[in-house]
Amino acid sequence: MRLVKAILLRLLFGVFSLLFISFVTFVAGEFSPGDPATILAGEKASLETVQQIRHNIGLDRPWPERYARYVGHAVQGDFGVSYYSTHEPVRDILKRTTPMTMKLASQAIVLAAAIGIFFGTIAAVYQRKIADKAILTITTLGVTTPNFVLAPLLVYIFCSRLDVLPLTWATTLVAPEFYYFILPVTILAARPAALITRLTRASMIDTLDQEFIRTATAKGVPRGRLLFRHALRNAILPVITTIGTSFGFLLTGSFVLERYFLMPGLGSTVIEAIQQIDMPVVQAGVLVTGAMFIFLNLIVDILLPILDPRIRESQI
Repeated sequence: MRLVKAILLRLLFGVFSLLFISFVTFVAGEFSPGDPATILAGEKASLETVQQIRHNIGLDRPWPERYARYVGHAVQGDFGVSYYSTHEPVRDILKRTTPMTMKLASQAIVLAAAIGIFFGTIAAVYQRKIADKAILTITTLGVTTPNFVLAPLLVYIFCSRLDVLPLTWATTLVAPEFYYFILPVTILAARPAALITRLTRASMIDTLDQEFIRTATAKGVPRGRLLFRHALRNAILPVITTIGTSFGFLLTGSFVLERYFLMPGLGSTVIEAIQQIDMPVVQAGVLVTGAMFIFLNLIVDILLPILDPRIRESQI
């Protein structure tokens, strides 16, 4: 029962977080330069037309009233319309672009987790040996090398020199979609993979020094079973938490990479909307990104008690 209450409390905090995010982005839109009514009407529109549009979209009302109206519509999935192009509903823009960002971030976190847990375990098993030192050196580079340095370097090697991967996303794909994701996913996963590797190593070393591991070794438990069933199972808990928090980094990091590789995802759309002061798209993009981050961390909070009986018993 206490576990259910804890989950409900997390959901409540998540709702408050989304309200705070929506409030900040709404206020930022209020103080941003440019008049939405003028943008919608066009530069050559008369003053009467601009005033009529301001009245139609409610810009002549006090901002607290407009914010309450915005939240009420957002709960129903209505984020307004884009100020540019064909004035497409923002909801349709989200439906078209969010799957790309989710696919990119999901593939990156899976790759980062797989690499991090595997090499972190290897480094812990061969602590202070050549394999451990090599892994620590590579992960240090992974943590300190930013994406804007890694991206052009890998593009130069694999696109310009070797010509084995496509440079940017194309309207009509000339290769399987998988090839277009290799570089963005690899670049996006590099830093989280390095962090997860180092955390897994530290957690595994601490776990391998525990009394129950020495007892299992004395009883003759096979080494593979000892490492993966006993040691890694206990060491993986802080790693799972880190994987959840890293997802937020991947979502925001994907914004830059989507723009760099011209991928039609939510990130590149939001960046373009910021440049155009298209606030309905910006507000919806930030809100959806925050909701995805909160949802994934809720899943992590649910998984931890399932994996560790000690957490479950403390909550029950």
